[in-house]
Amino acid sequence: MTDKTDAISRGATARRLGPDFRWPGGRRVAVVFNVAFEGWSDGKPPGIGPMGNPLPAGAFDTNSLSWGSYGVERGVENLLDVLKRTKTKASVMTSGVFAERAPHHVKRIADEGHEIVPHCWAQDIIPAALTPEQVRADIEKTTQALAQVSGVKPRGWISPRGTPHADSARFLADAGYTWQGDVFDDDKPYVQRFADGKSLTAIPLTMEINDLPHAMRFGRSPRQFIELFDDYVGAVTRGGHHTIMVDVTAHTHVYGRVSGAWAYEAIAEKAAKLGNVWVATRAEIDDHVRKSVG
Repeated sequence: MTDKTDAISRGATARRLGPDFRWPGGRRVAVVFNVAFEGWSDGKPPGIGPMGNPLPAGAFDTNSLSWGSYGVERGVENLLDVLKRTKTKASVMTSGVFAERAPHHVKRIADEGHEIVPHCWAQDIIPAALTPEQVRADIEKTTQALAQVSGVKPRGWISPRGTPHADSARFLADAGYTWQGDVFDDDKPYVQRFADGKSLTAIPLTMEINDLPHAMRFGRSPRQFIELFDDYVGAVTRGGHHTIMVDVTAHTHVYGRVSGAWAYEAIAEKAAKLGNVWVATRAEIDDHVRKSVG
């Protein structure tokens, strides 16, 4: 393991895990189930929706706003029910705005043993487009609101679009976070260290099995979602590959719909039966990496 200057996070060095790193039990593959529970600021619609024809310039996209609202109205309950039936614990990316709009959902997520992962105050807040002061303020506001409702202090953070500010990681470490997921440059975690001795486990958000690009960008079916999991995990568990992690991600407004939730459930059932795969939350991955690295 060697330290290099981090390409994204200002003031951090990155220490990659070596070839001998393994998950618990000597496993080479970890599977993480994620739920994206996303909300938008008042007057801001999602940037994507189901309609293909473009709106006239300046028109408010009422269609995408209604489509995105399915997540809080029905989708989050559908996916939490899936997780309950399959006895699966997930890392749930949660917009801070739901601490005000839907505290009952936030509390249920925590009460059922899932990890709440702050996801900025709202999905339209992109840290890379903010000033450092705004980034720090958003972290503080979002963290406090979700912790107050859930009764649990969050440990990890993922920004909308996975697009942080250069100072986001340092601000998260200052706020007491132990991991962050705004990285895409590895398929296993690594450690970010700062000059003051603080550190974060950088846990990549792998995109290969993610319902939003799968369904909304590429137009693939729920059945293909399952096939992708089977093919990918089958290939990496046959041997010859280094230790990796595989994310299975469902958005409450995409595969939170019944038409897609069944596929998420099928994958959870499959993963539970794979003895050579470690199913874990991101907090559990953070714990294992810190124990392994020291």
